[in-house]
Amino acid sequence: MSQKKTTICVRREKQPMKKSMLKKYAQLIVTTGANVQKGQRVEVHASVEQAQLVRFLVYEAYRAGAKQVRVNWSDETLTKYDYRYATKTTLGTVLPWQEEKMRQQVKDLPAMIHIVSDDPDALKGVNVKKMSQVGQMRMKVYKPYRDQMDNQYQWVIAAAASPKWAKKIFPKLRTSEAVSKLWELIFSCVYMTKDNDPAKEWDRHNQLFGKRCAWLNQLHLTALVYHSENGTDLRVGLIPRAQFMGGGETTTKGIYYNPNMPTQEIFTSPMAGKATGTVVATKPLSYHGQLIEDFSFTFADGKVIDCKAKKGEALLREMIAMDEGASYLGEVALVPKESPINQSGVLFYETLFDENACCHLALGAGFTNVLEGFEQMTQEQTKQAGINDSMIHVDFMIGADDLSIVGICEDGTTVSIFEKGTWASRE
Repeated sequence: MSQKKTTICVRREKQPMKKSMLKKYAQLIVTTGANVQKGQRVEVHASVEQAQLVRFLVYEAYRAGAKQVRVNWSDETLTKYDYRYATKTTLGTVLPWQEEKMRQQVKDLPAMIHIVSDDPDALKGVNVKKMSQVGQMRMKVYKPYRDQMDNQYQWVIAAAASPKWAKKIFPKLRTSEAVSKLWELIFSCVYMTKDNDPAKEWDRHNQLFGKRCAWLNQLHLTALVYHSENGTDLRVGLIPRAQFMGGGETTTKGIYYNPNMPTQEIFTSPMAGKATGTVVATKPLSYHGQLIEDFSFTFADGKVIDCKAKKGEALLREMIAMDEGASYLGEVALVPKESPINQSGVLFYETLFDENACCHLALGAGFTNVLEGFEQMTQEQTKQAGINDSMIHVDFMIGADDLSIVGICEDGTTVSIFEKGTWASRE
């Protein structure tokens, strides 16, 4: 009897990310990002899906001289179970050992490494009001400790590709291909290739930012006026002589570090209570694991008096009601449309990347270190100077190809800051 020949087709999947690249990335995060110091404690916050990268981070932190490295694991599915089945009181209660951990952090000032990789839709379907109330309850306890640590320690937020996040960005690709493509984009955005020294690229990047900040600071701006045909017509008052910053930052102990990897923004904190008009968001916002899309805010006397969204409006309204400062601006950030993240043409659904694709604003807490002499100021004094205070800080993107930004100087003259979505001056 003759046998029918059977042909078996084997689908070739792309190989997983090379360990050499992950190790190089971990070294960049630890040394150029967090700049871990000898004898310093380190805390890593990451998803359980990123175990391989976390192992390299821990190894590199010890190589840099860390005294101790501890990992705080998260899992978006378990977080969703918590919100679905546990009570608001249970979730919102900060247990004694958790508060004691915060006290120890204030004492030790560990370097903090945060790895973002979650699915942008991870908490879709979770009760929005419950989630906000839990956040309010916990932050009432945590915020005083975080205020004490402000500007005292190094921290960095970096990204790692995950299957669900990658498929959200590249839905038409097979999962393995989507993950590989996302890793390639992440490495590109942090100036890392197989053969280069990314630390040197970051040094050059920060030097260019320093020149741009110096130009802005010598203008002595008191306000920025935004306009776009999409409906943005907003005036934001600035704190007199508050500094524009960008790239790396320095702790009060003089340790230089890079808190965001990647970063393309130059920013400052505006004067709380000095914003008037309407601003239209140009990219979706992923907040608490849910997407808010096609939204806008209207301000009067610095406060959001109305907001609209085609998707996620209830969540948006819960966000600005978190506390009194949540409806005021804490940041204005300038990012030209030539940003490599914008030029990639990819919508990341992750603030770490999307905020560095175009100009953005942030509701909530401002940055005290934009004030000269902030090291000697109390929290109340920074508030009196104009820095907004809140338990949240949420960035949303407003950049557009036709966005114009005009600066108002102390002497009443005007200067064009942005024209058609990019820097008006090439200084």
